[in-house]
Amino acid sequence: MADTVAGMRFGEADRNDEGKQSMAAGKAAFLSTRWSLVLRAGDLENEDESSQALEHLCRAYWYPLYAFVRRSGKSKEDAQDLTQGLFAKLVSTGSISGVDASRGRFRSYLLQAMQNFMRSEWRKETAEKRGGREVPFSLDAEDAEGRYQHEPAGDDYGPEMLFDRRWARAVLEQVFDRLLDEYRRTGKMERYERLKPCLLDDPATGAYGEIAAALRMTESGVRTQVHRMRARFAALLREEVAGTVNDPADVDGELSYLLRSLS
Repeated sequence: MADTVAGMRFGEADRNDEGKQSMAAGKAAFLSTRWSLVLRAGDLENEDESSQALEHLCRAYWYPLYAFVRRSGKSKEDAQDLTQGLFAKLVSTGSISGVDASRGRFRSYLLQAMQNFMRSEWRKETAEKRGGREVPFSLDAEDAEGRYQHEPAGDDYGPEMLFDRRWARAVLEQVFDRLLDEYRRTGKMERYERLKPCLLDDPATGAYGEIAAALRMTESGVRTQVHRMRARFAALLREEVAGTVNDPADVDGELSYLLRSLS
């Protein structure tokens, strides 16, 4: 998967009206990415918007943190409490003491925040009665632990490496969800289901012909649709990563880092 995703041309939209609009939207998104909204949480005018942006980021990327805590030696109960406790603190205060949010990458910020929380804040939290915190959402403990039990074991997958790999996977999951939603909203679910196997892998010999027959299209038409789907996926991936950095100049570096984490 990593090689296929790496081969996509991030930032190049399909050369039609839809693609041009996508590129324009992507550039505009830099002006108010989710992470930049969070960093402006102190501005009263943006308070509600910042809180919603942070909650979205937490919902999308909680599992990499859970996996990090578990791989660090904590029990599943402590991992759940730590993850929810960290997010509760982030949503209620907008920051974690001792963590420099100006570094500009949500991935790095969140990992450092958890490390600090485990070292210091957690001591204070566990001194109080559990369950008294208001959390932005509830983790599915069974699902979280079930996913963790399928993680690779061994010294090659330390806490931080596992965190980065799962973060990269979480980014891709968000992109797949957004792509699916676009096809659903435009009433093209059959096309999506037929083309999806071609998104990240080259299809087997004759597959394009079979898809063309099922969709009542020409084979060249199917190839065009696959190209557009891949271009849209690449654009959405870039937008998703842009939503986790504060500076547009960081997007390419973050993309490269995530792809290396998947290899």
